[in-house]
Amino acid sequence: MNFLVKLFLLSSLWLPLSASALFDQCKDLFPSQQIPSTAQVGRDLCFDDFAIYYSPADKKPIYTVEKLNGEQLQAPRPRRTNQFYEEARLPMNERALLADYRGSGYDRGHNVPAGDMTRERGMAQSFSLANMMPQARQNNQGIWAKRVEEPTRMYIKRAQGDVYVFTGSTGHAGSIGKSKVTIPSHLYKLVYDPNKKLAWAYWVENTDAAQMHPPISYAELIQKTGIDFHLPVENSESKPLAQVDKDVTESRQALGGWYPIFFDQYSPEKVSAIISNIKAGRFASIELQYDRNLQLAQTLAKEIEVQTQMQVRLSQSSPPDSPNVSYERNRVVAIVHSK
Repeated sequence: MNFLVKLFLLSSLWLPLSASALFDQCKDLFPSQQIPSTAQVGRDLCFDDFAIYYSPADKKPIYTVEKLNGEQLQAPRPRRTNQFYEEARLPMNERALLADYRGSGYDRGHNVPAGDMTRERGMAQSFSLANMMPQARQNNQGIWAKRVEEPTRMYIKRAQGDVYVFTGSTGHAGSIGKSKVTIPSHLYKLVYDPNKKLAWAYWVENTDAAQMHPPISYAELIQKTGIDFHLPVENSESKPLAQVDKDVTESRQALGGWYPIFFDQYSPEKVSAIISNIKAGRFASIELQYDRNLQLAQTLAKEIEVQTQMQVRLSQSSPPDSPNVSYERNRVVAIVHSK
């Protein structure tokens, strides 16, 4: 039975790609559970607190979606991890790699911001490379962070009820790395407030010298991206309105099931927890990603396989150098798939 489960998980990665995303495990993240329509071919990826429609051709998101509310955003936040990892659910030829960004001059730009995450697993998952796009460095750390992401959070903190946020990029300004990760020419963030039936979008050029312009309409965004997000807005020209209403929160069940566990050194406690979860039938598969510390990865794999009979996949990755983040080249990342 375990063999059949593993075979299904592996074979599902090689199913023909489709332009019809399903998001069966996380439809509650979409307004009225309506999935956007687009001719772009991709794979749908569910995480605990967000979802991604991913382009295997461009090695970046076509769009991401979050369901946020002010009460969540004003609650205590988990510590930012800054620990990027390669998405284990994707076949190797469809993944963006850590090495692709090395020396590229581009940041790993979050589509779903780490700053939106209110739970530790969501924070860790937000650093999947499936959530990244090559973004001009000053753009990422300047205009995008300060005049797009932060104003969006400020609006949500004042809004009444849930607000949905779609983020993505479009256009082709070259590529980076051996995987040829597409550099987008423009970035966008679409905000939808169902309580007011308002939708508007930030549209920003992906350059260090990008200038901020007024938000564009929902109709304009559809025209620019070719994506119909199926939002029942009252006025396609709607723009954000000032609000002082108190927020309503809605609890959500964790649905993602894929998340990283980091080993900077051998940890008996972490290994024991992984083995216990496998024996309890909670984990379906594991991939160990390493750079220089093959010995630690092999030690972890051997111990897990001996005690559980689960086959562990090893995958070498190379973290890029960064002036803002220090990477441990000896780190091993266990990407676990919980049932």
